[in-house]
Order: sequence, then structure tokens, then C-alpha cells
Amino acid sequence: MKKSSQMQVSPQLMVDTPNIFCLVRGASEGRTRLNAFDNALLNAGVGDTNLMRMSSILPPGAEQCAIRDMDLPKGGLIPLAYATIDSTTPGRFISSAIAVGIPEDRSEPGVIMEFEDHSKLENVEAIARQMVVDAFDYRKRKLKEIKSIGIEHQVETCGATFAAAVLWYE
Repeated sequence: MKKSSQMQVSPQLMVDTPNIFCLVRGASEGRTRLNAFDNALLNAGVGDTNLMRMSSILPPGAEQCAIRDMDLPKGGLIPLAYATIDSTTPGRFISSAIAVGIPEDRSEPGVIMEFEDHSKLENVEAIARQMVVDAFDYRKRKLKEIKSIGIEHQVETCGATFAAAVLWYE
């Protein structure tokens, strides 16, 4: 009888882990909800990319940069966590916000939280920031700082807001 051998499998990633991130936001009107969303993406600087929505973990040690410093390929698959909302109710306020928790120990991952609502930005951003605090508490991880960005828009006819943490490679 043959002995069964155990094969050692080393972990392999489908893609490299991103090492930079940026926070972006945009708001716009459009003829349709999808056009308003697309225009908000253009306003945020990510309108000519394919968004790959991901869950909300910031890779360990990722450094913040500006969107203009990222070389995002047009049509490329871009990982990001985002909040978006749209409305066709004239006069209604809509807001999207994203908050990133940076851990004290940079070898640990951070947390990204996103929130959107038919509400003023002050409320929406406060909720996103509190979700970061809660996520760190659940993980029993020490929080160094929270970075957040959001946007508010008062709908004219058909509006959308968008806030995101874009992950990429240096």
C-alpha cells in the first residue's frame, strides 16, 4: 500500500495586493439615474475605468496618494470600495461618504466603511466614521486615525453622489 504524501501548497494570490489608495468623490445630474452615476464617476476621476467593487479591507501598509498620482489604465479593472446613491426627487439632499481606518500597527490591515443616504453629508459622514470605530473594536485592533471624504448634492431633476477608496499599485 502506498503512503499518502501531503503536498505543501503555498498561498498564491490571484493578483498582487494593492499598496496605495486614494479617496475620491463626485456628484452630478444626468438625464437618467445611470447617466447621473456615470457623470459622478467622471467628476470623481474614475469615469473611464471599470469599477470592481470589493469588500472593505485596506491592505496592510497601504499609503495614501492623490488620484492624479495613480496611473489608472482606461478601461482597466480597478478595485475600490464605494458608496453611491441617486434620486429623482427635486430638492432632496443625497450624500455618500467613505471612511478609512488606519491601524496603529501598519503590518495589520485597515478597514474601509462606506455609507449613503437621503440625508445631509454631516450625518452620512459621521455614520461612516463610527462604523470604522466599531469595526476596529470588533477586531480588537488599535486605531491610529480615520480619513474620510464625502459629498452632498441637492437634486435638481436626477442626481447621484459617489465616494470611494480606490486601491492601486505604486
